[in-house]
Amino acid sequence: MPMPTSKTPPWKKPKPRGQRSQPLSPAQKAAARQRAEENGRPYPNLIDNMWAVRLPRGEDAADRAVADDTTEE
Repeated sequence: MPMPTSKTPPWKKPKPRGQRSQPLSPAQKAAARQRAEENGRPYPNLIDNMWAVRLPRGEDAADRAVADDTTEE
């Protein structure tokens, strides 16, 4: 099922209201770093971080998600 597309890039959208942001867990940070490295970037960008936020917060869950993401390509 394709994700809905928007013409406005995420960095130009306002912050969601009524939601408290939560910092990335160490596993999510590692997953975002790994994804950036696999795509030739020295550090994670906004899109990598947004992808990592959607991962489960557990250590092994983030590892599985990274493995699943690399096999889809």
